[in-house]
Amino acid sequence: MPARPGLTRSLPFILFIGLMALEPVLEPLLPTGFDARWLYGIRVGLVLLLLLAFWRHFSELTERTPTPGREWILGLGVGVIVFFLWINLDVKLLALGGGEGFDPRADGRVVLGLAAARLAGATLVVPVMEELFWRSFLLRWLQHPSFLSVDPRAVGMKALLISSALFATEHRLWFAGLLAGLAYAWLYKRSGNLWVPILAHAVTNGLLGAYVLTTGSWIFW
Repeated sequence: MPARPGLTRSLPFILFIGLMALEPVLEPLLPTGFDARWLYGIRVGLVLLLLLAFWRHFSELTERTPTPGREWILGLGVGVIVFFLWINLDVKLLALGGGEGFDPRADGRVVLGLAAARLAGATLVVPVMEELFWRSFLLRWLQHPSFLSVDPRAVGMKALLISSALFATEHRLWFAGLLAGLAYAWLYKRSGNLWVPILAHAVTNGLLGAYVLTTGSWIFW
């Protein structure tokens, strides 16, 4: 077990957010002709490498947790519900500022590589990174600093609400983010298996990506 289990679950998320915050500084330094939109793919790739480096320390992901089939079905359903809530809660009072989102087009046509990198990152990497940080670490840490000893099924309402409220601040659609955080935390508390909220999160992000590419609603990316 690593000496600082909280750090291994936080560093991938910190790296992701830190590189995102640095993008305005990095863009002017990029070589001429380099498309700055590829910074997202680079960011996700670095986070993936860090997750793989720490993987053996993530007992909540590597240890088998007996989970009834109904929990997996519920995870799928929650992921779909959160997606529909997300695209219908884009209203001024429930959003933080504007933004243009991630537009993978060039000359009016979608650049497949950019779209694939964004979709793969949002569907396969971000759910693992965020659920490790927000649910496995922060949610349980708020219950007790020795978070690895906390059974997620024993987490109280205070920890659930605080972690979900903080999760909401990460998103432009803060109210949709709050509902998503509550839903994913509830799944973890109910099932005791982190893979269930990861599945729900991945379904939400995957459907959102398909919706964005189908409708051109880049603001959701």
